[in-house]
Amino acid sequence: MKSLYCKRVSGVAAFFEDEHKLLEAAHKTYQAGYRKFDSLTPFPVHGMDDAMGLKRSFLPWVTLGGGLVGGSLALWFQWWTSAVDWPLNIGGKPLFSWPAFVPIIFELTVLIGALSTFGALLITCGLPKIDPPIIDPAITSHKFCLFVPDNDVNYNEQRTTDFFKSIGAVEIKKVAEF
Repeated sequence: MKSLYCKRVSGVAAFFEDEHKLLEAAHKTYQAGYRKFDSLTPFPVHGMDDAMGLKRSFLPWVTLGGGLVGGSLALWFQWWTSAVDWPLNIGGKPLFSWPAFVPIIFELTVLIGALSTFGALLITCGLPKIDPPIIDPAITSHKFCLFVPDNDVNYNEQRTTDFFKSIGAVEIKKVAEF
């Protein structure tokens, strides 16, 4: 079973002046062969996914699957209760009057789709994380950082530090735990 505490790794963190230089540095880092690096910014940076070589998320497929399960469950349950288990003829309508089922089908499609997406997101991100390590508290306000963990296939502390210097990092830190 996974611990509630995050997995800690060491590595090298490089700080850049603004989001444009960070985006350019992320692109160069990916081209240099680093694959497990992460970018830490105070706000989302447009184009960062492409610069880091990240693939499209699988979460929309989870949402679609959850929505289809919810809609099917709603349709089946309404059909079963009104046509099989407790058939009542109301106003001469057919027992399986599907237009009357649409609001419940819609509601369960949205509900199960949203709940499955939320659950998949929690599992994927390893949440909740209690007491997560922090590289620098200023990352949440005005600093931009790239972090290369020591488990990256291309990681070598000195070579990574030299690489970050060559692409314009203003500050480089050896991080013991992140």
